[in-house]
Amino acid sequence: MKQANSLVMGIAVIAFLSVAACSRKVAAVNKPPNITPVATPSSQPARTQARTQTASAPDRQVAARSNRPTTMPPEVRKRLSDELARLEDALFDYDKSTIRSDASVALKDDVNVIRGILADYPNQKLVIEGHTDERGSAEYNVALGDRRAHAVEEFLSSMGIPGPQLAVVSYGKERPVCTDESESCWQKNRRAHVTAEP
Repeated sequence: MKQANSLVMGIAVIAFLSVAACSRKVAAVNKPPNITPVATPSSQPARTQARTQTASAPDRQVAARSNRPTTMPPEVRKRLSDELARLEDALFDYDKSTIRSDASVALKDDVNVIRGILADYPNQKLVIEGHTDERGSAEYNVALGDRRAHAVEEFLSSMGIPGPQLAVVSYGKERPVCTDESESCWQKNRRAHVTAEP
């Protein structure tokens, strides 16, 4: 009987130790990992959150603008070229680079179209071409065409067109629109012409 009691007692002790060992393993498995507390957005004051959200809105707009394609598909390029073709050239007097009153009126009419183009295509540069009639040397006419193009650039800048989106080139007498030897033809060639950078 004593042996039976000892045996029962031994089994009870073994069972108790087994249950205790199992419960420790379960507790170790279910214990959550050590996590370092991090400040949550709700711990920030409401004003700080509002400022953060407000500040990110312009960033989203800048990102949207910078995601616009830098090269235009052919159909968009054609539409842009068609708009630019409707612009009036600024005409100049013989051997002059001063903007005349009729050229001033033409350029003021062109400003809204140019603004629209630059707003739609912020990565697009517009080129102001300076041209002359056929009289005079090639070197002189390139310099005169350059002065005319710069005069138009300054005029457009004074009307609020961003200077970094404008470029200037002079073709002198190399690209006439009219080839007759007459004053009316020469007048058409003494011009500044706005076009898109390729």
